[in-house]
Amino acid sequence: MAIYVDADACPVKAEVERVGTRHKVHIFVVSNGGLRPSQNPLVENVIVPEGPDVADMWIADRAAKGDVVITGDIPLAAKCVEAGARVLKHNGEALTAANIGNVLATRDLMADLRAADPFRQGGGKGFTKADRSRFLDALERELRAAARG
Repeated sequence: MAIYVDADACPVKAEVERVGTRHKVHIFVVSNGGLRPSQNPLVENVIVPEGPDVADMWIADRAAKGDVVITGDIPLAAKCVEAGARVLKHNGEALTAANIGNVLATRDLMADLRAADPFRQGGGKGFTKADRSRFLDALERELRAAARG
């Protein structure tokens, strides 16, 4: 069992390290660089080359059944769910085989709407304390479930 963190723009890296350390799980923090390396022996900072989706491909190539992936990237989440990994978004929402199709379709629809209207503004909701709390609870549940089998 391992935790893979799609670390570029991830607001919960510290929380992942804290919960993962408590469970004694190896954590891969994957990014294009620019992150301060952790001194925690369970945390491995993986720097991938610059380029579109290189970090995503690194994670997708390794995530497997029993692993937990933390990402806000829906196409990456779909690949990891297909591989049998447990996937959490930063707000604690679990992405599973039961819901990833709808989430992916909604993402594609919203991308089409934004492309069709160049004046459409918006960046989504901000990340809140409640999101952080939901994430911590969800990560704890996912790690316990992954450990059970």
